[in-house]
Amino acid sequence: MTAVRKTPVVLTSKAAPFAIRAERASDIVAREALLDTCFGEDRHMRTCQRLRDGRAPAEGLALSAVTRGAVVPNSKFALLAAGWERTSNSIRTTADLKSACGDSFGNSPDGACREGGGNCRNATRLVGTVRLWHVGAGGIPALLLGPLAVDSAYRKLGVGAALMDHALAAARARGHRAALLLGDAPYYTRFGFSADKTGELNLPGAFERERLLGLELVAGALDGAWGMIVPTGARLPKPKVARAKKSPRTAAAVA
Repeated sequence: MTAVRKTPVVLTSKAAPFAIRAERASDIVAREALLDTCFGEDRHMRTCQRLRDGRAPAEGLALSAVTRGAVVPNSKFALLAAGWERTSNSIRTTADLKSACGDSFGNSPDGACREGGGNCRNATRLVGTVRLWHVGAGGIPALLLGPLAVDSAYRKLGVGAALMDHALAAARARGHRAALLLGDAPYYTRFGFSADKTGELNLPGAFERERLLGLELVAGALDGAWGMIVPTGARLPKPKVARAKKSPRTAAAVA
């Protein structure tokens, strides 16, 4: 069994207007909004989503691209939609925003946010995301990469390529042997993906054969791969549903 090496995620060059880091809980709201924008609100119906539903991403392989030294717009809705955060207090809900900036958005407890000034110290904005997931490729352990999404304003700055490079480097460092994805070959071939060894693999739904691509992180890892690709990652705990307590009279009537 390959030992897991906890390799820190290296930031991009200081000259770049963004950095790559591990995904945080405070990224989730902004990540979901970005995915809706990039893929549409019906993205949950896509074939590969069936391999992700109810599963946790592979450990250490959920990454975010965030801006450096961004200015926060003076609007609670813009803050929530864009996924702004502060180093001392992550903003995920209106309640979080009020805690950070005060009910009037001008009376912050620590003076970090000022109404009219429209800024927030040490603020960053999520502009890209990628995750990898555990799957079985016809019995061969592999990773499924995706979705990869980048804010349209940052697509010509190399955010997508940086996320791919960091994700694949982290996967190799953790001892993973192969990665798969469903995407456009002209883009992903630059990272080493091809359809050379995915011709006998299938997905649990409709897909375009030429878009099912694979990358061997270890030579020969996908030799002889055939059959259905299935999810193998850790299952997420099911949310607990609160049940209303029955009154004694109702309980007696039911009995």
